Amino acid sequence: MTQSATDTAGSSPLPAPEERRRLREAKSLSEEQVAAAMGVTPATVRAWESGRASPRGRKREAYAKLIGSAGTGGTGARGASESTPPGAHDKWADLTKASSSLAPAPAPAPDGTSAEAARADEPQATDRSDTPVPALTPAEAFDALYAKNAAALFRQTYLLTGRRSLSREAVERAFEQAWQRWPEVAVDRDPAGWVRAAAYEYAVSPWHRLRRAHRDLDPPPAAPGPRALLDALLDLPPSYRRTLLLYDGVGLDLPETAAETEASTPAAASRLMNARAAVAEQVPELAEPSSPTGQSALLHEQLGALALTQPVAAMPAARAIRDGSEHKARLWTRAAIALTALIVGIALITTVTSPARYANPPAEQVGGVSPRGGPQKLTPQDLKLQKKLHEELVRGPARLVPDLR
Repeated sequence: MTQSATDTAGSSPLPAPEERRRLREAKSLSEEQVAAAMGVTPATVRAWESGRASPRGRKREAYAKLIGSAGTGGTGARGASESTPPGAHDKWADLTKASSSLAPAPAPAPDGTSAEAARADEPQATDRSDTPVPALTPAEAFDALYAKNAAALFRQTYLLTGRRSLSREAVERAFEQAWQRWPEVAVDRDPAGWVRAAAYEYAVSPWHRLRRAHRDLDPPPAAPGPRALLDALLDLPPSYRRTLLLYDGVGLDLPETAAETEASTPAAASRLMNARAAVAEQVPELAEPSSPTGQSALLHEQLGALALTQPVAAMPAARAIRDGSEHKARLWTRAAIALTALIVGIALITTVTSPARYANPPAEQVGGVSPRGGPQKLTPQDLKLQKKLHEELVRGPARLVPDLR
């Protein structure tokens, strides 16, 4: 699971970390542009260039092609015939297209602008240092994030739940929450990850089992392979299923997967290994790769193919999501104001109608009952009994009924 595990002999070799950065800068590529092309976050690109992590599977080959390390010499690099398998260069377009079904979108700019949307209007020139980047409004940045991620997020939540209606509902709810908290989401380092975490959390909630509409699974895919893989996924515990999808499906590294699932890195690694083993039992071809890197690459390919078997549901427009979010926020605000007004009104009514003081009625003697007094004077008979009890030591039942003769 660590970097050493990913840099196996069967993987495409990459240059040294400092050489990766030099190659990227030589091609006038920013970290955000590489992250957008690879479907990862800029933080992941920085981790690749610092040596803390390395891309895995197809991302590794695509990253080598993107920065132009194939065919370059120097420290840590080998020739094109060694670093990239034959035909990998020609498959770059197909690779990025296949990865987009599960890959996250890039983060927006610090001012709330989506980086991908902001770059869409930039002229395709070599020197962009003097070209102003048009700033997007919050609504435009949100719409760009929604258009980029809604379809992929729907397919991801379908792999988590096996229910199309629940997946659509989870995606809508996640984007509604994102719009309600847009000032926070816009400056997040990974807005797509924020929305993804909210959608996953809603999708795997156990309360949906009590709802009749989401109680039964949708019909599985017709093909035996995708159907077996989906059944194996749905048999996993939700935490294992989510970890496997994030690591092998979306392509997050282990620390990012652990952070999103709110687990420690060793716990996430244990869940991932157990999930892979459980899925491999039902899908034997996943056990064929001898290395974890090969198994991860095969899982990534098959999860992407399984996600693409499901057509995207008719998702509402981004404007409808924003309007619905604002409408729900207004309803909750009005309900809170009404409840507060009700509580204040009840308190005022109680204050006005309650008496200012309570008068205690005068004490009255109960008729027919003599008042209790102090100790009464002993009668001669009492004195005689007291004396007899002191003088005689009687044992047994006779003590209970003394003889007064």
